[in-house]
Amino acid sequence: MWWIYALLSALFAALTAIFAKIGIKGVDTDLATAIRTVVILLIAWAIVLCKGTNQGISGLSKLNWTFLVLSGCATGLSWIFYFKALQLGKVSQVAPVDKLSVAIAIILSVVFLGEPLTLKTGMGALLIISGTLVLIF
Repeated sequence: MWWIYALLSALFAALTAIFAKIGIKGVDTDLATAIRTVVILLIAWAIVLCKGTNQGISGLSKLNWTFLVLSGCATGLSWIFYFKALQLGKVSQVAPVDKLSVAIAIILSVVFLGEPLTLKTGMGALLIISGTLVLIF
């Protein structure tokens, strides 16, 4: 079941790139990111409130809060740089290079989370890195 959500994530990430490229024409990318963030904030809280999962907020630990805030900061910075890259480059170049995050996440998961690096995963990461280099140069 996880792979269905992952494929939907990929689909909506692709649509994000297309919609953003059209939407940022003649717009400051930081302003565009702020608008996008408000929309995401409203959608996320609407889902939480509709599902009734907002009661779980009181059970969050200091560790949960720390890393969720850090994740939010990383996401925000990622979006700011992504929109700037989209404004300056082609979607067909920017979006695949952005997906280098997959290979970086694999490496970081091994280093910081102790996840095993299988031959298949390592080869996949190397192929992503190679493809990124081809697109950049």
